[in-house]
Amino acid sequence: MDLDPPTGMAPLMGTARTGATILCCNCGAPIDGTSSTGALCYDCIKSTVDISQGIPREGTLQTCRDCDRWLMPPATWVVAAPESRELLSLCLKRLRNLSKVRIIDARFVWTEPHSRRIKVKVTVQDAVAEGVLMQQSFEVVYVVHYQQCRECAKSYTANVWRACVQVRQKVTHKRTFLFLEQLILKHQAHRDTINIKEEKDGIDFFFAHRNQAEAFVSFLKSVVPVFVKESRHLISQDTHTGDKQYKFNFSAEIVPVCRDDLVALPLKLAKALGTISPLVLCWRIGTSVNLLDPNTLKTAELSSDVYWRAPFQPLAGTTELVEFIVMDMEPTAVRKGKWVLGEATVARASDLGVNDNTYFARTHLGALLKPGDSVLGYMLTGSNFNSEALDAIENSRAYGSTIPDVVLVRKHYPNRRKNKHRNWKLKRLAKDEGDLLPKPSEQEKMDAEYEQFLRDVEEDEELRAALALYKNTKKKQPQQPRQPKEDDAMSIAETEGTADDEDDDIPKISMDELLDDFDELEIHDRGDEEMS
Repeated sequence: MDLDPPTGMAPLMGTARTGATILCCNCGAPIDGTSSTGALCYDCIKSTVDISQGIPREGTLQTCRDCDRWLMPPATWVVAAPESRELLSLCLKRLRNLSKVRIIDARFVWTEPHSRRIKVKVTVQDAVAEGVLMQQSFEVVYVVHYQQCRECAKSYTANVWRACVQVRQKVTHKRTFLFLEQLILKHQAHRDTINIKEEKDGIDFFFAHRNQAEAFVSFLKSVVPVFVKESRHLISQDTHTGDKQYKFNFSAEIVPVCRDDLVALPLKLAKALGTISPLVLCWRIGTSVNLLDPNTLKTAELSSDVYWRAPFQPLAGTTELVEFIVMDMEPTAVRKGKWVLGEATVARASDLGVNDNTYFARTHLGALLKPGDSVLGYMLTGSNFNSEALDAIENSRAYGSTIPDVVLVRKHYPNRRKNKHRNWKLKRLAKDEGDLLPKPSEQEKMDAEYEQFLRDVEEDEELRAALALYKNTKKKQPQQPRQPKEDDAMSIAETEGTADDEDDDIPKISMDELLDDFDELEIHDRGDEEMS
């Protein structure tokens, strides 16, 4: 019997293969049995599986209220602004078991600033089965605690500094220190100091680490001519390990030559500086001492290294300046920068009405002075200076006949009121005076020096450019109405001060050159303003 060959079962056309459908073991919803995880649907997986299990929902952060730094365990303090990337990184590092999942997103949730709570919303992702990823978000609440860092704790304890920079200048005034103080404030060079103490001839700056003191010394060398000597003192030693603890002292002595000082250079040094006249004026103090010959307008720079090889004292200082009245002024064609060489005839202000003595002087103030102006200068005729350098100049053939009778320094405004209300102000360093409280006479001298420094800032544009001047937002106190008798008995100083405001020749500082002092900005409530 013949048999037919076997034939296969062909699938029906138009039908598709489908996977096995099963029911969720939890809620009974139909799901794909080939791709389900543990026979659970997607909603049941989200409700029963927690990929953030083991990650705490609460934490603590420590901050120092003095320096606004945050503790990074075990003993590192980092700087982080509120809601910054640095603070967010610190919060995430404080969470345990966060490395077991993948972080997708993290951001801050707003909280009241005074609540001392920080909320962070974290989104993580992890695999719950083969080929199945789950993403979940949760919030972590951090409680902020205050804890004092070691550096701030040391600042409130005596004798805990490790490095000290002793800045000194052997002069009878503080004008250079007033200028240096403003440079320190402008460049924030004192931000690492733990204490600033005022001494007799200078200021001491205390630091917690040696490298901070070295950075401050580098700043001093970049702004003023100084000579630095370093020393160290052993305070403790471990006999077993050989470890030693030292305290470091940096002695920084500033050149005693100041602005507007009259200097008599040694003849050998004057030739080395470019054949400049040995009798010169100091017109600026920077990284070097800038000298000016008022007779020829020649300038020279005396570096700190060259000065300390053969140090000398200035011939006369600003305390010996004499007031003169300009009788005649003839500018010449010689110019150099802002200076114009002029030939002036002056008379001493104290001699007016007494005698007719006049003096001839060549000056660099030819563009500023006119007949009738007051000018400050040094009186060389009839003065006795105890200086070997000046004696050598008088006895030399080249320079003996070139010594003038008068050396004019700067223009003077005699009608300026002393306690004038300025539209600008300067910041001051917070210094510890210690036991050196000034006497009333010394305080008056310090106030006069500071007033003169403020006047120098008003008169010199180059000096203003190097400082940070701020707007004076303090309002004038309303003057109480005075009795007629008091008005009749008005002092001469007040009369001159009133006339001073009407004098347009007095230099003034425009508001465009001033900065806003953000330390004095205050936030006022609108309701309080309406009630007031």
